[in-house]
Amino acid sequence: MTETLIRNARTVLTMDDDATEPGGIDILLRDGVIAAMGEGLPATGEVVEARHCVVTPGLVNTHHHLYQTLTRAVPGGQDALLFGWLKTLYPIWARFGPEEIYTSAQVGLAELALSGCSLTSDHLYLYPNGARLDDAIAAAEDIGLRFHATRGSMSIGASKGGLPPDSLVEREEAILTDCIRVIDAFHDPSEGAMIRVGVAPCSPFSVSRDLMREAALLARDKGVMLHTHLAENAEDVAYSLANFGCTPGQYAEDLGWTGPDVWHAHCVKLDAQEIDLFARSRTGVAHCPCSNCRLGSGIAPVAAMLEAGVPVGLGVDGSASNDMGNLIAEARQALLLQRVAQGADAMSARAALRLATRGGAEVLGRHDCGQVAVGMRADLALWDVSSIESAGSWDPAALLLAGPQKVRHLFVEGRQVVRDGQITTLDLPTVVARQNRLARTLSEF
Repeated sequence: MTETLIRNARTVLTMDDDATEPGGIDILLRDGVIAAMGEGLPATGEVVEARHCVVTPGLVNTHHHLYQTLTRAVPGGQDALLFGWLKTLYPIWARFGPEEIYTSAQVGLAELALSGCSLTSDHLYLYPNGARLDDAIAAAEDIGLRFHATRGSMSIGASKGGLPPDSLVEREEAILTDCIRVIDAFHDPSEGAMIRVGVAPCSPFSVSRDLMREAALLARDKGVMLHTHLAENAEDVAYSLANFGCTPGQYAEDLGWTGPDVWHAHCVKLDAQEIDLFARSRTGVAHCPCSNCRLGSGIAPVAAMLEAGVPVGLGVDGSASNDMGNLIAEARQALLLQRVAQGADAMSARAALRLATRGGAEVLGRHDCGQVAVGMRADLALWDVSSIESAGSWDPAALLLAGPQKVRHLFVEGRQVVRDGQITTLDLPTVVARQNRLARTLSEF
């Protein structure tokens, strides 16, 4: 039995049904679960003093491309729209291999952890030069974050009217076979699972209708979730209308891509009918505000989605289109964008933080995460509000308004992954040096 007592937390933002925010309480973590909460709890294991800290659930990232941490701020792609950006980056990604996938995932996961993230999904949709989804999963196991790996894919190359180069696409039969392999090898459906696997064809402009339909059937047969990109920008919608004769939301519905086991990234251009469809079917959305700004895609109608009842979480997206992986900063950006679009009362700091915690957990089907409550998994972020970012703040619980943007301590399944602002589970300077070496090699090609 392992125990940790978080003692005398200044404020706990529980994200429970009543949005309670108790102060001056202890939280007992035992064997990966929150075992007790209250004042003056006895300590039989390690004690972490939290009198200067706001405690939140560990943040949940619902959309990422971890491999892209190796291609941040690439010249030629910095000022392009989505399709132009992809065409710049595809030839570089084609030179990746297992080491690049593994190392970039380590860096991206460490970056997320330092921003308070305990659970992340990853959408890996290209597998050049022997790379496999296993490489990213190994990185997650190293660092100790809860990980939802999705087996992405591209099957329609440029020679057949698709966007990616032919060198990065796979045969559809091979894609489905490997989906079965990784699900059987890694997917854990049990409560408290550290690794889950989903099925995730990349986008409507890089796979066929047949693959989208077959992927949905396979995922439901295996009991795993489905993920893809949808309605990211005006180009995306125009492509769908021109090639499929329908909107992206209609396309998704026609192919079986709606329901509580599905979540779509971006959805910037969903119209009112599509929002209603997603609300009725409980189809989830991964809102990626920084990426949407970076690529000029627009402002997703998140306030309208939430009002309609659409499940919404946050995603940092790939670190080539953001170009950061800071999830608490993503929550702040979500707050600001909704206010720019709808007015200052469109979203509160606490509502945005809920998107980053319980909202994301619900999108990923993780009802054992996303709250600080007895019986929930012991995934907690502790934010030091005694530093300069919060100095003078009347409401230290409003983290998104006054900071900080780096976590003091992070627990995942009761294990301390970040201690005093430092990653505990790997030698981060060595990993960063290896990442920079790989990036230099790619840039000099």
